[in-house]
Amino acid sequence: MIEVPELKVIFQFAHESFERENHAREEALSLARESIRFSANSIRAAHRSDSKEARRLLKESEKRLRHAQERLAPFPRIYFAGFLEDAEKEFAEASITIAIIEGKKIPLPQKLSTGLAPFLRGLGEAASEVRRHILDLIRHGELSRGEELLDVMDDIFYLLASVDYPEALTGGLRRTTDMLRSVLERTRGDLTVAIRRQSLEKRIEELEEKLEKKEN
Repeated sequence: MIEVPELKVIFQFAHESFERENHAREEALSLARESIRFSANSIRAAHRSDSKEARRLLKESEKRLRHAQERLAPFPRIYFAGFLEDAEKEFAEASITIAIIEGKKIPLPQKLSTGLAPFLRGLGEAASEVRRHILDLIRHGELSRGEELLDVMDDIFYLLASVDYPEALTGGLRRTTDMLRSVLERTRGDLTVAIRRQSLEKRIEELEEKLEKKEN
């Protein structure tokens, strides 16, 4: 039982303050998780070439992300606790992946209203996601488009590799960049093999045509 008057005031102030923060945190955490789920599903839709569904899901992700940002705006200590930045990163990744697959301009961090560090990590993971699309293009024989996207991956990698600042500022960007390097080299190898195979098949077809003409 608190008897000292000033301690009662302190307790009441602490109780009300933490209650507000806790409610905001719980609500924002739920919204962030939903935003992440919608972002992931929007990427899957983009890989299925369902652009309309991908954009719809991306809007649902953004709606929840914006709500979470608004709820935590008065509480910077919670805002930068980590889970909201994860949602921003996933939203940036989905937005960038869809833009690249559709052949549109990569959105800027100001347009997406995300932190710079989450945006850059999302950019790196989006470039890694492009590998899956390039493999689909290889299966369909669309190698020239695959080469274009490989150049985009290459440009993103060199941009991220040039951001040489402490991890405390970039939020783990180095690890994302290292992973992208590995994905980039594997994709380059897969595309090179496919191009050589296509070139060899074309030469064989040309040789067969020449032999047929000689026989006739």
